[in-house]
Formats: sequence, structure tokens, C-alpha cells
Amino acid sequence: MQPLYAEQALLPDGWARRVRLTLDCSGIIRQIERNAAPHGARRLPGPAIPGMANAHSHAFQRLLAGLTEVADCPDDNFWTWREALYRVANRLSPEQLETVTRYAYLEMLRGGYTSVAEFHYLHHQPDGHAYANREELGECILAAADVGIRLTLLPVLYTYSDFGGQAPAPAQRRFINDVAGYLSLYDALNRAIGEHSLVVLGPAFHSLRAVTQIQVRSVLEALPQTEIIHMHIAEQRREVEACRAWSGQRPVEWLLERFALDERWCLIHATHVNAAECTRLAWQGTIVGLCPTTEANLGDGVFPAEAFLQAGGRFGIGSDSQVSISVTEELRWLEYGQRLRAERRNRLWSPAQRSVGENLYARAADGGSRAIGQPVGTIALGRGADLIVLDADHPMLAGCPPEHLLNRWLFAGDKQLIREVWVAGTRALSDGHHPREREITAAFRRVARQLLNG
Repeated sequence: MQPLYAEQALLPDGWARRVRLTLDCSGIIRQIERNAAPHGARRLPGPAIPGMANAHSHAFQRLLAGLTEVADCPDDNFWTWREALYRVANRLSPEQLETVTRYAYLEMLRGGYTSVAEFHYLHHQPDGHAYANREELGECILAAADVGIRLTLLPVLYTYSDFGGQAPAPAQRRFINDVAGYLSLYDALNRAIGEHSLVVLGPAFHSLRAVTQIQVRSVLEALPQTEIIHMHIAEQRREVEACRAWSGQRPVEWLLERFALDERWCLIHATHVNAAECTRLAWQGTIVGLCPTTEANLGDGVFPAEAFLQAGGRFGIGSDSQVSISVTEELRWLEYGQRLRAERRNRLWSPAQRSVGENLYARAADGGSRAIGQPVGTIALGRGADLIVLDADHPMLAGCPPEHLLNRWLFAGDKQLIREVWVAGTRALSDGHHPREREITAAFRRVARQLLNG
């Protein structure tokens, strides 16, 4: 691949000038030169930073974004929103799922994400029967990644509706598998992925409400080589209370006692953890997948990020329900949530990095790369050349010194400041646009009209 050259690039030890990246044929960085001459490299039109991993996505939920903001219920919450979600989920055909997912992935590229972990629990036909091709909906997700995004596909085991193995509701039939069915699906998806260098497969468990301890152990024993494990947990207070009523323990407490959580695990949300749980997760290296715009939209609560980071915790960010698909919004809401809790400014910094924007970005990119199991998250040897190139000509970056670039973008900018996006050394976006943008957008528009006007 042609080498890349940036006048400014954010490396692990800070901003560097005149950086030349030599790549292999897979888009992996094999040499980094500072204060270098271009030497035939492709010049990037602005400051280069590592691409961000989207650690938690339900792509199809983009259809629902903005359609649940009418106060029909005085106690509107996650659980009432979920009923609207089920209605959308149970109308999607495989072709429609692929179209909506491809559009969401295009938006992710435009919003600053270069990779995504798809928490995929739509497995069957609406009546609960398997498709003739069992992995058909998973293959739709794989096909949608042809926009050029790096994908970690996480087929989800979902068996029950609540703690204690309660039977699933009719609206959940598309999601349901037992362990044998799940492992068969997982194996089929593994074959479908084949040697695709930008796709990784990993197991996920919907939540402690949806699986049993025996099921989790059975899956992990069947997949001993897995390097990533995802699960929703402690998103809602009602979930915490229900878990205590069932087991006498809080969800994270219950999980910590029964499984050796480590850096392979990514716990999504973990909003309602107490101080002891927060500290243990940090010490054990467990990644927490935070989705601030979704958590705010659903009224979930605010994760104690300041305490978690002070304990050495690692986190990634995700667009989750797709109410917003924007790296800047997720990180901005994450920081602002902590400011509102503390009634103070500039909360998520560290002694080693006092710039809030740089600290947030670097830690989210690092934790996100670990959570999705892909060699991304930093511009370093052996990592993929997944890059966001900011627009050096944008008025908001005019005269901005390097040490303020990320703060300027994250706290005062948006996707308009993104000039190019590169994934594995290949340009996916140029001047903020994708080569298939019109086609993908038109297809999404047709599906939205079919489903929302019907």
C-alpha cells in the first residue's frame, strides 16, 4: 500500500510533526517516521488521529431514533421504550435489515468511527422459526460492512425474559436460542466470515436476565479461544432491584463472584455499580462499554466514570440505540455527565494527561480497541492504519495549536470537522463523503417509508 504522510499526527506519546507511515498489504502500520519527508507518500489534508471503535451497536435501531420522544406515559422509561423497539424489530425483513445496517455504518464512518462491534440478537423470523439459512440475518450484517468499516460481529445468546429463567415474551421470539442452537449459529457465522481480515467474531450474552450461569459457562467452555466477551449489565435500577430479589446480589456483584472477569470482558452500561464493584472492575481490567447519548435518552442514569478512571478503569464508547451516531457527542456527554454530578468542570483528566479531550479520546480508543478485539485504537507499529483526518481548512481549527485540536473538535465541533476517514490503509471517506453515499441513503429512505408509513 502507498505510504501515508501527515503534517501532524497524534501518536501514543503525543502530537508529532511530519509523520510518514509505511503500511503492509493488509493496511497494518510497519514503520513510523517523524520529521520525515513525504517520499512519494499520499499527503493527508489535515491532522491525523486514530480512528475510534464503536464498542456497542444495534444498527437496526437507527429506524427508531427520534420516534419515541412524545410523553404518552407519565413514567416513561427504558421499559416503555423497549415495547416500541420490539414493534420495529419484528417488522424487519433480512433485506431491510441489511439496508438499515449499511446506512448506520455509513453514518458511523461520517461520525468518526472506523470500526464497530455489532451486538446482534435478531436471529430468526418474526414467528421465532429459524430461517432456512440459519445465519441469514448475521450474513446481512456482514454484507452491510461493505461500506468499508471494520466489524466485530457479536451474535447474542438470548433465552429468557427475566431472572430465574422466565419464559420469553411473544415479542422476543426472533431473539431466542438455546445453547445448542446458539453454538450452531456461531459456527455458521464463523464459516461465513472466512478469512475476511476486517471482521472478527465473538460471543455475547444479552444480560443476566436473558441467560443462566450454566449457559454462560457452557458457551465459554465451547469457545475457549475467544478473546472478547460482551454482556449488557446493570443498565437500569429496576434491573438491579430485580437481581437482588432473585439472588440476593447486585448484577455486577453476582457476575464477579461467579466468573473470572478480565480484559476479555466488556460490560455494557454498568450504569448502576457501587463503589466496590467499580473498583473491582477497574482492578481486573474489565472494559466498560459506555453509551452516554443512549443512556441519557433512555433516562438510565450516569455511570461513575470519574471514580472508575481514577481507579485505573478502561472504557470504550458506543452508539447503542443510534439516537446519535457521533464520536464527539458520546465523549462530550460522557464528560458533561460527570460535570453535572460533581458541579465542577474538567472531570475526566489524568495526572499524565491534563487535556480532557486528549485523555478521553485516547482512553476511549484504547478501551474500545480491546473491547472489539481488533488491532486499532492508536497510531503505532502493528496496528491498522485506521485514521480520522481533521479538516485543516475548517474555521474552527484555524490557528489552533496541536494541544487544543481534540478539545476544539470534541467540545466545539462535530462531524463537519472530519475531512477523511481511512480504514486499514484504504480511504473510506473523502471530503466528508462516501463514494456510495447516494445509493445507500436512497435505499434507507425507501425502507424507512415502507416500515414507518405502513
